[in-house]
Amino acid sequence: MTTTTTGSPDLTTGFAAIPTTIIGDSQDRFGLPAGLHPMWNSEPFAGEAFTVLTAPGDNLGIHKALAEIRPGQVLVVDGGGYEARALIGDLVAEKARAMKVAALVIDGAIRDVMDIADIGVPVYARAVIPAGPWKNGPFRLSTPVTVGGVVVNPGDIIVGDADGIAVITPPRAAEVLATCHERLAHEEESRAKYRELKPND
Repeated sequence: MTTTTTGSPDLTTGFAAIPTTIIGDSQDRFGLPAGLHPMWNSEPFAGEAFTVLTAPGDNLGIHKALAEIRPGQVLVVDGGGYEARALIGDLVAEKARAMKVAALVIDGAIRDVMDIADIGVPVYARAVIPAGPWKNGPFRLSTPVTVGGVVVNPGDIIVGDADGIAVITPPRAAEVLATCHERLAHEEESRAKYRELKPND
């Protein structure tokens, strides 16, 4: 089973240069998973979601997903927020890099953080712990999942930067992107005015 491409590649690429804060403001503060943080200082990214629902602490489904995921997609894993076992480590990150995965978003824990930073794949997760995963299942691929309290469907646009993750549904992507550019222009005008302010006498 593979995910279905539902968004425009141009739209998806367009979001890569938009801060997640601006995306969130442009969606009335919706679509912003809570509790997931960048595990190292990676570059911003944007890509379509390939979703995995897995039993807490079990990464069999992640390995199956990496056999199907397409270059440029984002692996989004609903691990139930379980923090007692890492769902990925450096070996999974190496496999993800080989598959040209844009990023990994894990609602759970990871390990091998320094090695993952050297590998260079953006990873967002809830926690870090040395304990490794089970590989027993069950799991589901390409199904609606929840990460950080936000529902993510296969093909949703996932954007990540230093502030966290934003999720955009493809039917609203063009509207949201246009609103983002309007907000960026307005913020730049405000920033220019603030730079000209002088202290009170």
